[in-house]
Amino acid sequence: MSAGRDVEPAPCLADTVGAFVAHGRFSVAPEHSGLLSGLRFAAKDVFAIAGHPTGAGNPTWLATHPLPAEHSPVVAHLLEQGAALCGKTVCDELAYSIYGDNAHYGMPINSAAPDRVPGGSSSGSAAAVAAHLVDFALGTDTGGSTRVPASYCGLWGLRTTHGLLSNDGVVPLSPSFDTVTWLAASGEIFSRVGEALLPASDFSPERVLCLKDAWQLADDGFQPGLESLRKVLGRQFGRTGSVDIGATTSLDEWRQAYVAAGAYEAWQAHGEWISRNKPDFAPPIAARWQAAARITAEEAAVAFRRVAEIRAQVRHLLGDDVVAILPSAASPAPLRVAADAVFDETRVRTLQISCIASLAGLPQVSIPLADAAGLPVGISLLGPPGSDRALIRLGLRAHAILEAS
Repeated sequence: MSAGRDVEPAPCLADTVGAFVAHGRFSVAPEHSGLLSGLRFAAKDVFAIAGHPTGAGNPTWLATHPLPAEHSPVVAHLLEQGAALCGKTVCDELAYSIYGDNAHYGMPINSAAPDRVPGGSSSGSAAAVAAHLVDFALGTDTGGSTRVPASYCGLWGLRTTHGLLSNDGVVPLSPSFDTVTWLAASGEIFSRVGEALLPASDFSPERVLCLKDAWQLADDGFQPGLESLRKVLGRQFGRTGSVDIGATTSLDEWRQAYVAAGAYEAWQAHGEWISRNKPDFAPPIAARWQAAARITAEEAAVAFRRVAEIRAQVRHLLGDDVVAILPSAASPAPLRVAADAVFDETRVRTLQISCIASLAGLPQVSIPLADAAGLPVGISLLGPPGSDRALIRLGLRAHAILEAS
């Protein structure tokens, strides 16, 4: 699609996959022509849109918060760059899940695998893009809420460097880990959005590092894609290696540090509102909030010290010249009818993988591939702080080579 300045966006399409919330069916015209002229986008229902309510996945939140007076800065910038907003999408309640099932608004359909979950918490955003209802969609990623649905739905997704894009006008979950993100089905559109939102990056990797312990947590269907990407990048850079990134402990210990620190922050952000309004949460999410309420300040301090140690360790390992390869999730999307035990086991393995970038505050690009059965699986590139745009370029080049081979 041309980036011409006079391109009008196509009309917003009917929702065929349950991606949009009822209060999110509206459109906002672009403010100007720009890099994104002609493109349509949707926003996860945690972003402030002037004059339109924010539901954050829960009807009580919707009923107890005023209409925003202005757009979030990221939404405003996209409109200024020529994109048209087509409404707000379903998300897991207060973004506190990675499945994509909302007890109040339903589970959007994953068009890439209709019998499987779309992933969350940016479930509606992923579903809208996978169904080609919009060209791209805004999400957020705290512990995997963009990388996981990108992997499940066969999309491009990016967890941005923490703090690189403004979180103003976005309902928080855990501010130390929250990031603004987007998903796209087309690599070209994914890259255009990056050019519009992200600062330039001069990151030029010289080494490729395979995160062995993260690879081992993923199902067998991920391994051919991981190995193929290693070979492609190895031919390009010549220097490859592998490491157990959680060598001194385990990635499950890292996950536990992330869960404790993130849950404590989440309760500080929303505990007073939850206690006062007593919202109706789905049982798994209610259980997470109950656990979050029990974390003491002392326990949180221990967790945050561990977070700081892990962040320093990962950033030292990558330096300024390493790109790492890891799976975006632990499995293909689980079946919509899977037992709770399957979801729980998959969630733990996935968080062990996804917590690496979350703890380190680093950018991670999920590249859409498929396993031998044709199910979407995401393979990721992890880079140093601020390498976001360079990672996108590298991912696009690698994907083109893999598709041609």
